[in-house]
Amino acid sequence: MPETTRLPLSRWRLLPRRLVQFALLELACCAFAIAIFVGLAVSALIWSHTDPPIARYDALLIYVVVVQIAFVALKQETWRELGVICTFHLIGLALEVFKVRTGSWAYPDAGAVRIGGVPVFSGFMYASVGSYICQAFRRLDLHVGGFRWWPVSLLAVAAYLNFFTHHVIVDLRWVIAAGFLIALWGSAVHFTVGGDRYWMPTTVAFILIGGFLWLAENLATALSAWRYPDQADGWHLVHAGKFGSWALLISLSFVLVAAVKAKEGTLYGRGLPRVTRRRLRIAET
Repeated sequence: MPETTRLPLSRWRLLPRRLVQFALLELACCAFAIAIFVGLAVSALIWSHTDPPIARYDALLIYVVVVQIAFVALKQETWRELGVICTFHLIGLALEVFKVRTGSWAYPDAGAVRIGGVPVFSGFMYASVGSYICQAFRRLDLHVGGFRWWPVSLLAVAAYLNFFTHHVIVDLRWVIAAGFLIALWGSAVHFTVGGDRYWMPTTVAFILIGGFLWLAENLATALSAWRYPDQADGWHLVHAGKFGSWALLISLSFVLVAAVKAKEGTLYGRGLPRVTRRRLRIAET
């Protein structure tokens, strides 16, 4: 395994370019999510000025199904990845049904295709998170070191179940979050940008993704994808506490996709042991 090194001056000069390249790669990874936001924005504009013969949420369902089919047809996602994404779709839809029934949020617009009062298109918003992770593995040549399967998987399931159980028993999110910090200690995601290999602690990756999902949630509620009770009289920023909720929920999506990559033999990559305590500043290719 390469030794820890400092960035030479030439590498620092390349940093702005690498940041731009990284941002462009991230945008490409978010293609499915971007397509959903385009659909939300266009439909919000159309339904606010006209009265189409089909309900908005039903039109969005047709749209996202077409987008998903296009992704597979264009080989942006494999059939195996699609299976994982659909699994997260169902997991997200189950959470939506429960949360809507408990009054945590609501879907204000019309739509006939619903399950438990939840428009079916909403599951695709969760699926877009799985799609992002699948794309990140491919486009960034992402590999994981120090990933402890059983502790992380059990914590991911616990984090998901806590979204249900905290309504009837004590909220354990902070205990679970502390568990993740311990289980992921020494774990890092290794990725390629512009031919150079970089690393990031897996915990930091979860937190960053959770932050961007919180920003996405603000945009989605502004476009009336759904609405929280305190937004009934007008839109405003979603409570910052949702940041942590997304950071925890992303763990389940990551575990599902990582399971596929492990089966394909691409999760750890060459020279990356399953458990390693050595942390790299930058690893040469």
